[in-house]
Amino acid sequence: MAHEIVVLALNDVVAFDLGVPAQIFGAARDGEGRRLYRVRTCTPDGGPVRTSGGFQAMPGYGPSALAEADTVVVAGVHDGAAMTSGTLEPSVAAALAARRPDARLMSICTGAFVLAAAGALEGRRAATHWLHADRFRALYPRVRLDADVLFVDDGDVLTSAGVGAGIDLCLHVIRRDHGSEVANRAARRSVVPPWRDGGQSQFIERPLPEPTGTSTAPTRAWVLANLHEPLGLPRLAREAGMSVRTFTRRFREETGVSPAQWLLRQRIEEARRLLETTDLPIDRVAERAGFGTATSMRQHLHTAVGVSPTTYRRTFGRTA
Repeated sequence: MAHEIVVLALNDVVAFDLGVPAQIFGAARDGEGRRLYRVRTCTPDGGPVRTSGGFQAMPGYGPSALAEADTVVVAGVHDGAAMTSGTLEPSVAAALAARRPDARLMSICTGAFVLAAAGALEGRRAATHWLHADRFRALYPRVRLDADVLFVDDGDVLTSAGVGAGIDLCLHVIRRDHGSEVANRAARRSVVPPWRDGGQSQFIERPLPEPTGTSTAPTRAWVLANLHEPLGLPRLAREAGMSVRTFTRRFREETGVSPAQWLLRQRIEEARRLLETTDLPIDRVAERAGFGTATSMRQHLHTAVGVSPTTYRRTFGRTA
């Protein structure tokens, strides 16, 4: 049975955010092409809402749909009490109160303001658009806002940064629910990257570095073809034809993370791919992904996804 997702649209909803869950979750299919999620959209009163795109959106459902949802997604808003006074309109509060107690909560962009006003983020880590970070912290000081990341997974409550980061969050949820292969297929179907490196820091407005005509992109492509090899920072800098200092600075400017952080993420993703799609022994997976030993891979994989390689393969492997 498909996982039920209900998107809550409020007045002044961000038009892009409203369409993202239906597109990304709708692209998630099993090996036989069956949809893994059913996505519906509702409003607090079942009526139309204004959008940031200058048109009205007519939902298919009213607030009663929230009581049937396995996951509730709050799309971003451009205005409203949650963003101005830290409160919720009575109709919005009533709609959110109608959800099942065990339903997973998600927000895209400034939808985090709504979840915070509802008390769902109290004491938790959360993300929202970097442009509104100061306002969010002033209104909700007890929420541990991380304005650098693209999304935050806090178990049963997940929040994303602005606009396009909603795609990253939805793909992450698919990956968490059904594994990397399904998420990657959904990304290809939607013509978006399955994973974006770095955080919001690479998008925050700041003086641009002077153009140099050089980039670390060719080196990153080379790394992906050579993950099985020892890849220290000096070797990467030599491959790029730069000094270590210049390479490190330019790499962070382009990706938002350090070379070491980026490389670890690629090794983890390769290990996950191999665990899902091959029957290679764990030691061989560790070698192919560049971890060297199964012990090293086990530690890093557990930190990243919370399970051992054996458990991950049992859950997401091709014979699962």
